[in-house]
Amino acid sequence: MAKLPLEGIRVADHTAVWAGPFGTLILADLGAEVIRIEPIDRHVPFARGGVARPPKAAVQKSGGYPDRDPGERPWNRSAGQGNTNANNKLSMTVNIHRPGGMEIYKRLLKVCDVVYENSASDVMPKLGITYEMLKEVKPDIIYLRAPAWGTWGPHAHFKNHGASLETALGFTTLRGYTDIHPSENASTFIADFGAGAQGALAVLMALNYRQRTGKGQFIELSQAENAIPVLAPAVLDYTMNGRVQGPRGNRDPWCAPQGCYPCQGEDMWLTITIHNDEEWRALVRVMGNPPWATEFPDSLTRWQRHDELDQLIGAWTAGHNNYALMHILQREGVPAGIVLNDRDVFEDPHLNDRGNFPLLTHRDAGTHRYPGVMFRMSQSDIRVRRPPPCLGEHNEYCYKELLGYSEEEYQELERMGHIGEDYPPHVLI
Repeated sequence: MAKLPLEGIRVADHTAVWAGPFGTLILADLGAEVIRIEPIDRHVPFARGGVARPPKAAVQKSGGYPDRDPGERPWNRSAGQGNTNANNKLSMTVNIHRPGGMEIYKRLLKVCDVVYENSASDVMPKLGITYEMLKEVKPDIIYLRAPAWGTWGPHAHFKNHGASLETALGFTTLRGYTDIHPSENASTFIADFGAGAQGALAVLMALNYRQRTGKGQFIELSQAENAIPVLAPAVLDYTMNGRVQGPRGNRDPWCAPQGCYPCQGEDMWLTITIHNDEEWRALVRVMGNPPWATEFPDSLTRWQRHDELDQLIGAWTAGHNNYALMHILQREGVPAGIVLNDRDVFEDPHLNDRGNFPLLTHRDAGTHRYPGVMFRMSQSDIRVRRPPPCLGEHNEYCYKELLGYSEEEYQELERMGHIGEDYPPHVLI
């Protein structure tokens, strides 16, 4: 088997929710040995489900667990933890704030290359973990911090999840339809996944720098500042023209028609975007040259009468299967694409032909299909190598093989509350 790009690199993973875990997921897929550092006396937010022990009635109503059953160890069965706290990672339990915890942690640091975290800016310092401390233990360590607002500045102490962060950055007022209030928008998490991707890239660059110079470094990634470039058109429109943009729904300032149109069946949709007269003429041909099409001879007319045009096109698409119509339109040079729900994505023939949903057997969650890797490389076997780790699943490997603890020492650390695979009964959320 070809060597993986990050084979031999070890990452201490302190991440939570999505912004951090997505970054370490990329590193794990590339071959790094990513070890999740998890306490067993508290539940890390959204790392293993929304809460440690969700009521069975709530799970049966909302889902999120196999067969809508939280099971005996819900923290190992959550679909959320199977997403980004996920494939190709290991799990080691240690309570850093308990007696002996920091000694264990420093022992681990000596064999790690990267420390990666995305908690609020005050969390790690309260544990005694700073870049200065890390350098004392491992001089060439790479330390990435990705708090919502950075590690300094007036908002540095603010705690945010992706949805609230994006409202503070202006995403919510730009998304949605023109006739609904921003409070009615569904949550999105662009900032989370953008921060994860950029964080992984930053670590790769730091590893390259260390390989050339022998020096590690501290990386600060502000999730807020990382997300702002996504808003570049709106930002520039304000700085250059003094305009504050609002939501457009499915509209585009340059394309008409552009919309999401109903098709045959319940909740079936097709998107169509017309950039120019040539594409418009192609759409008219596919529609069978309806007489009303002559009323929209140019882009300006189509843009000015967009609402009327949407009604006419929607009445036509409603009589067609979305998949079939997409292929017909694409063959004629009309940009069109279907709107898929989760079920449709899992059944999509293209994605399945490419093996995008590998079948994995998990110790507590059973056998299911999981999201696959995000890219492939001709010289490396990038793939899902193991399912999401159960809490503390790799304790024996980490403590005995990696850190050299004896069986007697292992049992004593277990008695002290560092090693385990279950949250205590009092840990409910």
